[in-house]
Amino acid sequence: MKLFISAAFLLAGLALTAPAQSGTTNRAAPLVILLDGARPGRVFEGIGAVSAGASSRLLMEYPRRQRREVLDYLFKPHYGAGFQHLKVEIGGEVNSTDGIEPTHLRSRNEENDRRGYEWWLMTEAKKRNPGITLDCLAWGAPGWIGGGHYYSADMADYIVKFVQAAHRTYGLQMDYTGIWNETPHKAGWIKDLRVALDQAGLGRVGIVAADDYEDHGWKIVKEIQQDGALRQAVARIGAHYPETHSTAAAQAVGIPLWASEDGPWRGDWPGAVSLARTLNRNYINGKFTKTEIWSPVTAYYDSLPLPGSGVMRANEPWSGHYEVQPAVWAVAHTTQFAPPGWHYLDSACALIPGGSCVALASPEAKDFSIILETMDGRTAQTGQISVMGLPVKQLQVWRTTQDRSFERLPDLQPVAGHYALELEPHAIYSLTTTTGQRKGTAAPPAAQPLALPYADDFSSYATGSTPRYFSDQAGVFEVVRRADGRGMCLQQVVTGEGIQWPNHKDPEPETLMGDLAWSNYVVAANICLATNGYAALWGRISLVPNNENPPSGYRLKIDVQGGWELRCLRTTRGKLPWEFHSSGQTGEPLAQGRMAMAAGEWHRWELGMEGDAIAVTRDGVALARVRDTTHGHGQAGLGSGWAGAQFARFEVRPANH
Repeated sequence: MKLFISAAFLLAGLALTAPAQSGTTNRAAPLVILLDGARPGRVFEGIGAVSAGASSRLLMEYPRRQRREVLDYLFKPHYGAGFQHLKVEIGGEVNSTDGIEPTHLRSRNEENDRRGYEWWLMTEAKKRNPGITLDCLAWGAPGWIGGGHYYSADMADYIVKFVQAAHRTYGLQMDYTGIWNETPHKAGWIKDLRVALDQAGLGRVGIVAADDYEDHGWKIVKEIQQDGALRQAVARIGAHYPETHSTAAAQAVGIPLWASEDGPWRGDWPGAVSLARTLNRNYINGKFTKTEIWSPVTAYYDSLPLPGSGVMRANEPWSGHYEVQPAVWAVAHTTQFAPPGWHYLDSACALIPGGSCVALASPEAKDFSIILETMDGRTAQTGQISVMGLPVKQLQVWRTTQDRSFERLPDLQPVAGHYALELEPHAIYSLTTTTGQRKGTAAPPAAQPLALPYADDFSSYATGSTPRYFSDQAGVFEVVRRADGRGMCLQQVVTGEGIQWPNHKDPEPETLMGDLAWSNYVVAANICLATNGYAALWGRISLVPNNENPPSGYRLKIDVQGGWELRCLRTTRGKLPWEFHSSGQTGEPLAQGRMAMAAGEWHRWELGMEGDAIAVTRDGVALARVRDTTHGHGQAGLGSGWAGAQFARFEVRPANH
């Protein structure tokens, strides 16, 4: 598409227009846009990323070089996506989409701000961009909070302690906190949280509310209009997935609006197309001054819900392979051209034939940038750019298409106060008076499978650590000293369910690891059971829901009385990305039995899979060998009840070894 932006706009009093097309040419009629520096709009507050739902789990385990490169692409200004805001989950040890995020307060009297990886991620983001905005939000909470009631004094204190720990331990100043992810809010509790923050000396930390999805948070607008104390408590109104629209009341309430979780949930070219539309139209249609994308990076296994949600992919830490996807550059077309604190130019922010356009200017009106997307365009269009009340100087031009990402085109020189430009359809363009933009050049190593045999005796970790590659889906599996004192082991340490976000139900405690392509292998571990509960070995896991349905795979389950059973379990994806359907246990167990065993004893259990042959072994004695063709490949895993089984000498080896 060719764009035409002309001073005729000012005389017509219009922001954007396209005269009627005449003749039979296949070019669209000229488009006219005016950048009027004397008509500033709302203040731009940045483009952000939401690290939550265990979406960043595997990133910390990447080799140092590749980990640094991924972080540069995400947060380093003028290099890649350059996110200007980072929101992290306040871990509550409930499944928040793709797993568990650990808590800093497992009980009222036990505080540990070294758990988890969000602290690390915020620290790394801050190293790269000292001006980045930091934010936090809880998806759930441990069960002890408020006696099982989230909106309580306990929860306000829980959030306060997270913010304090960020500063005390990591030197991080949190700028904002939310209330409860996508959950009906309570106005009185929001005011209580404000009081708790203020009393803790955290008056600078703003509250974002209500981070809702069902009504996009607009209910709170009516309450703010009627409640002066609530107005004082809420710093920003956040809506999740608002589809670029807000209500007239929200736009008039006098508090900045954020799309506080948004995005296409994919980083490929269709994701970049969707993101380019969203970033522009969130302001054009909804007057949102910030958009936050879930997620920054797909650092979780593809067997988990919503695979591929990140603007980048980095879920192969054993090889260091990652992907810089097109969505990175869709974000860069805004973040590399407009820092927070610039203001939109409403004269040039509107839908155009085949796409959309926004323009922003620096506070002193010395520089400006224009971001256009022509994703719905079908033909070329000619145009001209005019500005008023802004400097008329050389413009850099950057473009992204499906075939070529973030490439610099020849600069535009003004002619008689105008700029002539031709735009293609299905592209993103950024035009700017600024300099310093850059396309990062770091390249990843090739993808490689996780080689077998793989073994971990858990001796190299500090107590309380999460071992590499394991991804907890319910419960928390941490490295602890064995009950008999003979080395280290892995144990599920949470004693019961926490407070979950609405319409979610955690499964029984389970953790998974490894390569989805694994097929013929044996998963083995030494297992010790306490006075009750059970332990499980999983094999060929191909799909894991974030609800009470079991994973798809083979499960060997052992109870403390010595009973064991082998089952084939199946779960399928529904039509919606977050839907899962379980066919449950496929009839009778494939095999079952009972062995002499007592609580506190250690036994080595093995689940072997080779072709359609599935075998169970204990202490080197074969217990069963059956045939089943339901699952042909997938990951390994461990399971436990809430009683805390212990696992030592974990191993995955080829089936023929």
